[in-house]
Amino acid sequence: MNIHVSNLPPQVTANDVKVFFEVFGKVALVDLIVNTKTGEKKGYAFVDMPSEEEALATIETLNGKEWQGKTLTLVKANRQGHAARRKQNRRR
Repeated sequence: MNIHVSNLPPQVTANDVKVFFEVFGKVALVDLIVNTKTGEKKGYAFVDMPSEEEALATIETLNGKEWQGKTLTLVKANRQGHAARRKQNRRR
């Protein structure tokens, strides 16, 4: 299941997010969104967790919690996972 995580601290890396989320379960992928023109992080990411049960528990636990001075917002993402998008793009 894909989780949209917003209000991330500007200094965090994709690996920081992965390590933080792995406390709650297996993380398949972290897609930290970056402005392609400036290279600056946009403050949100998509975290793909294979287990829907672990993902829902993570959302429940971390939504509204503070991390490195920022209050996180987590919701179930309405987008395909990174791997599925790549596969789809190859077909075009």
